[in-house]
Amino acid sequence: MKIKIIALGKIKEKFLKDGIDEFLKRLSPYASLEIIELNPIEIRDENLKNKILEDEGEKILSLIKDDSFVITTEILGKQLSSEDFAAKINEISISGVSELIFVIGSSCGLAPTISNRANFKLSFSKMTFLHQFARLILVEQIYRAFKILKGEKYHK
Repeated sequence: MKIKIIALGKIKEKFLKDGIDEFLKRLSPYASLEIIELNPIEIRDENLKNKILEDEGEKILSLIKDDSFVITTEILGKQLSSEDFAAKINEISISGVSELIFVIGSSCGLAPTISNRANFKLSFSKMTFLHQFARLILVEQIYRAFKILKGEKYHK
């Protein structure tokens, strides 16, 4: 199964880049993971926020195949334990899905069209994180999920 993360914005901080790169390297024996970074549209007028989110949504949708399984990261999504997240990835994998796509929106969120396209909505926590942290958290949890599924030491 191919895994993609579509994320709005670039990671600027070196420590976050290094962390993401480390988990991508660790993940490589288990899965192919590609990160696609899209430039968010700057919101200069709050009245245009919904229009801008829809424009971003169109860009994201253009990268998603009809048969892809899409998981969005959303405040109102379902919170899962690491074990439950691993089970979800396993369930998706054995269902025959060839491409799993995670979508991380900008600091302004996601367009309703993207949220509506989601097969599953995931929330990391009730806490608010910088959206750049979400990418590191997600990559680490995907790695942890594969370690759990393989019964290998890492998760305690």
